[in-house]
Amino acid sequence: MKLIGMLDSPYVRRVAISAKRLGIPLEHESVSVFRHFEQFQQINPVVKAPTLVLDDGEVLIDSTLIIDYLEALAGPGKSLMPSDLAQRLRSLRLIGLALAACEKSVQLYYERNLRPAHIQFEPWVERVEGQLAAAYSALERELEMQPLKTDGTIAQDGITLAVAWSFTHLVVPDQVDVNRFPQISAFTAYAEGLEEFISTPIE
Repeated sequence: MKLIGMLDSPYVRRVAISAKRLGIPLEHESVSVFRHFEQFQQINPVVKAPTLVLDDGEVLIDSTLIIDYLEALAGPGKSLMPSDLAQRLRSLRLIGLALAACEKSVQLYYERNLRPAHIQFEPWVERVEGQLAAAYSALERELEMQPLKTDGTIAQDGITLAVAWSFTHLVVPDQVDVNRFPQISAFTAYAEGLEEFISTPIE
């Protein structure tokens, strides 16, 4: 199977890291939705990263749906999600907040770097900045109440959170103050030291 997309995308990176944690080998092809648009279009006409090309040529899109498929392939006992319902609910809450942070970071980056300055809409920028801060503030509170494990393992909530924080630091670093979010920052430092993260660096 082939994973198509650049690792500077948090969505591509979370799939790549999740696959490694699940023990599922993926061939990674660094194809950019911007620089290699026509090449990507030949693989997936929608031109959406990540794209997973299965061995039979079928194509899957959306990181959460791809991970769901990889979990099914991995089989029982290898899930990155807790089986306990209460813990699963919490994990889903963390993942949702982290994905929201990714989305808002992408929106800010596009607004600042792709839209000409003279047509940027400041009220929209302020709104997105507020949403991004709200997502990370909620995540910080969650980790204060119940820290994620740092025992050499990592689950899907931790993968998504760390990938999101590293991505925001990459594209809109002014939006993430380590002193304001010490729990998130410390956990991300732990996660980035794991082999699955080290071998899947942001491109």
